[in-house]
Amino acid sequence: MPEPPGGLVRAQAAKPPGRVGENEHMSLKETIQGDLTIAIRERDQVRSATLRLALTALTNAEVGGKEHRDLTDDDVLGVLAKEAKKRKESAAAYDGAGRPELAERERAELAVLEAYLPAQLEDAELDAIAAEAKAEVGATGMTQMGQVMKAAQATVAGRAEGGRVAAAVKKALAG
Repeated sequence: MPEPPGGLVRAQAAKPPGRVGENEHMSLKETIQGDLTIAIRERDQVRSATLRLALTALTNAEVGGKEHRDLTDDDVLGVLAKEAKKRKESAAAYDGAGRPELAERERAELAVLEAYLPAQLEDAELDAIAAEAKAEVGATGMTQMGQVMKAAQATVAGRAEGGRVAAAVKKALAG
């Protein structure tokens, strides 16, 4: 049997895109698109539906506003974090309404999205970052919370929700 052009072995030429974090040279959006292809091929309905919704949200973010823009990986992480937050809120609402089957589906979608997000900081790490930001700014009271938040958010960079960062900063400023 003849070899494919370019000297690639047939198995290598047919290799699907990698899973999360496997291809470092691919953008996060390209990785998600490749993972969607794999999920469809494996007939993983929850994963494929979730990745489709995520790609739709990414497309909406690209075309939203006055003109089309390409999203950076940080922008993609921001959109995915918003989608994950929606899933958490929906699961809580379904639990409160006595709909555990829908809450479980939302949690399954959340798990898919969290695979693409950076690991969340522990409370102790967050407290240390807040204390460091307070020292960096030289804050003495709550009136400088905005400056401390800005410094802390720069360090946190999407690894914790804003509410958690604010609570850690308040704790650092109070203590």
